[in-house]
Formats: sequence, structure tokens, C-alpha cells
Amino acid sequence: MKNKELLSKDKLTLKVNEIFYSIQGESTHLGRPCVFVRLTYCNLRCLYCDTDYAFFEGEERNMHDIIKEVGSYQCPLVEITGGEPLIQKNVLLLMQQLCDAGHEVLLETGGHMDISVIDPRVKRIMDIKCPSSLESKKNLWSNINHLKKTDEIKFVVGTKKDMQWAKNIIEKYNLSHKCTIIFSPVFGKLEYRELAEWILQEHLAVRMQIQLHKLIWNPVARGR
Repeated sequence: MKNKELLSKDKLTLKVNEIFYSIQGESTHLGRPCVFVRLTYCNLRCLYCDTDYAFFEGEERNMHDIIKEVGSYQCPLVEITGGEPLIQKNVLLLMQQLCDAGHEVLLETGGHMDISVIDPRVKRIMDIKCPSSLESKKNLWSNINHLKKTDEIKFVVGTKKDMQWAKNIIEKYNLSHKCTIIFSPVFGKLEYRELAEWILQEHLAVRMQIQLHKLIWNPVARGR
């Protein structure tokens, strides 16, 4: 029986693109040291994607080894990202076990896959894709019903049309009363000042973010 149990555990694998220790560059956790587990695969093709190398690159890793490597950094904050992490079903158990181990766990997800199945201890950072991403038709709107106060919604804004669209979505779904809302400019396409001025002009109750890691290190560097 023990051999069968060990064999079963050995089969709990995930395809991992990279694991690295860095400064959190986004969300309300911006600036905090964080261990990132970037999983392979994504079923979206957003026009502005900056991690297309995670579409297919990676290696199968045993879940026990992943958790052991995360723990080696002695950092309480862990983010599961991608790609789209929720494509791999074993990620649900990975997040559960990381929470059980005492980690504060964040999940970055594209907003087109079901978030209701995620351990409630996980803080979910969910995109709502704007029109300029070319993937806005894939938003899973039922996810909004499962948001918690500890979750965050992120709109990546590339144009004035995106901003107006996002404003309408916030009003339609009463998002301001559900969780924190973040507006992030498409890096290298929309100036920070321009987005800031739009937010002020529209009196939006949102938090603007920049991708801090891209200002600290080379914007195209991996593992940062």
C-alpha cells in the first residue's frame, strides 16, 4: 500500500516554466519579496503578452520538489503565475499545499477560467481582458460572482477605448464594492501619465499600477 501511495504522489506533476525569487512588481503587494512559480501553457493570445515564452517552454516537475524549492527561499509570499496556471488541474492541489505550509499564496489568472474551484485562502488577481487585448470575448463573467474582498481585478489598459470600456464594466457589475480594482498600462504603449490623467478625469475609484520589476531590471529579462 505504501508503494502505491508513493507512486501516486510521484505522479502529481506540473509543467513548470521557471521558479524564481524577486520583488513583486504588480498588485497591491507591489514591492514585497516574493517567490514566483511560473507554469507553462496559455490558451489566450493577448496582443500585449510579455510572457509568450511560457506558452510551451517548461519541464515536468514533481509537486513535492516544487514546494521544497519554494520553501528554500524562506519567503512567506508566493505567486502562482503563467501562462495560465488554471489550465493544469494539479495547480489546485499545489496552491492548497502551499497554503497548508503557511505561505501567503497569490494567483495570477486571465479571468477566462473558473476561479470558484480555488482554495479560499488563495488571493486571486484576476484579469478582465479589455478590447485591445483581442481576447475580451473570452472573459468568464460568472467569475465575478465568486470574488472575495481579498481578491483583485486587473484591467490592462492600452487605449482610451479600453479605459472607457473598463469604466462601463465596473459600473455594470458594481465591481467597486467587490474587491480592489487595478488599472495597469500596456508597457511601452501607453504612457503612465496618460493613464493617470484619465483616471483622475473620470474620478475612478481604482488603483493605478506600474510594472515595478520592469523598471528595476531589463523589461524583457526572465526570472524577474
